[in-house]
Amino acid sequence: MARYDRAITVFSPDGHLFQVEYALEAVRKGNAAVGVRGIDTIVLGVEKKSTAKLQDSRTVRKIVNLDDHIALACAGLKADARVLINRARIECQSHRLTVEDPVTVEYITRYIAGLQQKYTQSGGVRPFGLSTLIIGFDPYTGVPSLYQTDPSGTFSAWKANATGRNSNSMREFLEKNYKETSGQETVKLAIRALLEVVESGGKNIEIAVMTKEHGLRQLEEAEIDAIVAEIEAEKAAAEAAKKGPAKET
Repeated sequence: MARYDRAITVFSPDGHLFQVEYALEAVRKGNAAVGVRGIDTIVLGVEKKSTAKLQDSRTVRKIVNLDDHIALACAGLKADARVLINRARIECQSHRLTVEDPVTVEYITRYIAGLQQKYTQSGGVRPFGLSTLIIGFDPYTGVPSLYQTDPSGTFSAWKANATGRNSNSMREFLEKNYKETSGQETVKLAIRALLEVVESGGKNIEIAVMTKEHGLRQLEEAEIDAIVAEIEAEKAAAEAAKKGPAKET
C-alpha cells in the first residue's frame, strides 16, 4: 500500500486516501480542544503547553476570533491553522462589505470545510493538518451554534464535542455528563471535560467564553484556577458522600 500514499489524488484499491488519514493522525497528536454549547453561553477550551520562561505567553493563543460573534479553536498544526484563520477572517469581512450583513456560523463553517476539502482533491498540495471547533451566535436569530470540521472537509453541528489528543475520552465524558446548561455551569462542564486528559489543573488550560451580549472573553488564569478548585471541592464532597459517615465501633 505504500505507493498509494505518495499523491493526495490517488485512491488505494480499498478506497483510502492515505494523506487525509495521515492528516487526521496529526490532529490526534495535537493539543486537546473541547467545545460546549449552552443555552446562552458557548465555551471553547484547549490544552495549553507550558511556554518557555522568556516567551510572551500572550502570543501563543489557540482560541481566536474570526468575527465579533464567531470564534475558532483547533487541534493539529498551528502553522496550517494560521493560514486557514486568515482566509476565514478575510471571508467574514468580505461578506460584511458585499452583503452588508455578518456571516452566519454555518456559512463560515461551510467556507472553512470547503477550503479543507479543496486541499484533498488537488495535485501538488497536501491536506490541512488540523481539525477546528467553530462557535458563534446566529446574527439573525441569536441561536448559539457549535460546529466541527476535519482535514477531509467534513463538517457537522454538535451540542458538545472534543478533538485532538485523547478526544475519545473527553467525548465519552461529555456524552455521560452533558445536559442543557447556562452561564457558569457550561464553563464548568468544559473544564471538567479537559481535566479528564490534562494534568496539573488550570495552569495548562485556556478557556474562552462567548455570550450574545459580550462576545468572546478569554478567562484569566486566576479565574480558571478558582473554577478548577470549585470542581475539585465538589468531587471531594461527592466522594465523601459516597463513603457515607464513618461507622462507630
